Parts: sequence; C-alpha cells; structure tokens
Amino acid sequence: MDAASREKVATAKRVGRSKPFSGWPHPTDMLDTTMPAPPAATDAVDETALVRAAAAGDTAAYELLYRRHSPRVFATLWRLCGGQQARAEDALQEAFLQAWKALPGFRFESSLSTWLHRLGVNAALMELRGRAAGHDHDSLDDVDGGIPEMAVHDGCAGTERDLERALATLPPRARAVLVLHDIEGWKHHEIAGQLQMAVGSSKAQLHRARGLLRARLGDMT
Repeated sequence: MDAASREKVATAKRVGRSKPFSGWPHPTDMLDTTMPAPPAATDAVDETALVRAAAAGDTAAYELLYRRHSPRVFATLWRLCGGQQARAEDALQEAFLQAWKALPGFRFESSLSTWLHRLGVNAALMELRGRAAGHDHDSLDDVDGGIPEMAVHDGCAGTERDLERALATLPPRARAVLVLHDIEGWKHHEIAGQLQMAVGSSKAQLHRARGLLRARLGDMT
C-alpha cells in the first residue's frame, strides 16, 4: 500500500470514530490562560491556506485549525453546559466533526472562528434541548444540570471558581442567554433566533440571569 493509500485509510478511520479528534490535544488542557501559547510557527501559518488545505482533505492542516480554535470554542461550550465536561466535550466533538464535513463549502463570508463558534453553540443548545425534552419540560427554563457542590476557596482563583460555579447553577436557558450576550457579545436578535424565542424573552432571560447570578454570588460570600 502506497503512502497516499495509507493516508486515505488513516483519514477514514479518524473521521469514522465517535470521537474523531480524541487523539489531539484536549481543549481542557488549554483552558488555563497561564499555559504557554501554541508555537509561533503554527500561528504564522495563513488561515485561509489552512482552510483550503483542510477542505481538500489535509488532516494535518485541520489539526492546526483545531489546535488554534478549539480552546476558545470549548470555553464557551463549557459555560453553556454548566461546567459539565462530558457534555461540553460531546458538543465540541460534534461541532468539529460537522466543520470537517462542511469545510469544503466554507466561503469566508464570516471568520472561521465565528463559524466554528456557531457550530459549537448549535451543538451545545441541541444537547440542552434534548435534555429538556427528556425531562418532559416545554422549555429549558427549569431543567437543572445537577451541578455538584464544590468547595469554595479564598483569593482570586477562588473568586473566579465561584463565578463559574454560580454560572453553572443558573437555569440552562437563562445561562445560555447570559453567556451568549455578556461573554460572547451576541445581540439579542441573534440569541433569540438561536434559542427560538422572542427578542423580548431574550432580554427578560438576561435580566433574570443577572439577578440570579448576583444572588448566587452573594450566597457564596
């Protein structure tokens, strides 16, 4: 078997796995902003060239795109999923699998980062809606993520953990609106379209989420 054939077989096996990118660096390893940045050579590679190479089936180019974008996408999914790692991982894998399949049709009408974020958010929200349906609720409003109790520590690191912990306890729809609006910078009409709600409902959910978050943080002081 020649090198090209071996590469095709390896690619088919990689894409066919339930976790197609599981052999690559795990995004949780890159969530800590104090960790070293990826190699400068990786950052210097032109993204347009990488996208075109990956769209043509170059898995090495796609791995560079994954390394470049997966940490930030995962951070968003982590918050949307209430800090539940397994669900965030599943959403990330689904998003990058969809991206791998759809990349040949990518037309650069938006940045690749924005496109990947949309795929990730869609995957996370589909998972949340699935959980809501499984609990026989009409919406995400009251589906609790079952966040375990965690010890609270002093200092700046503890404050940050308190914030993440409090965010995780919010009802999923309110949490999603807050994450998308206050952290990701989405507009209410974008959130409303993504969450299948009225713009007024998005604004109301944001107000609710902020109030609940302040109350949660107050309880932790």
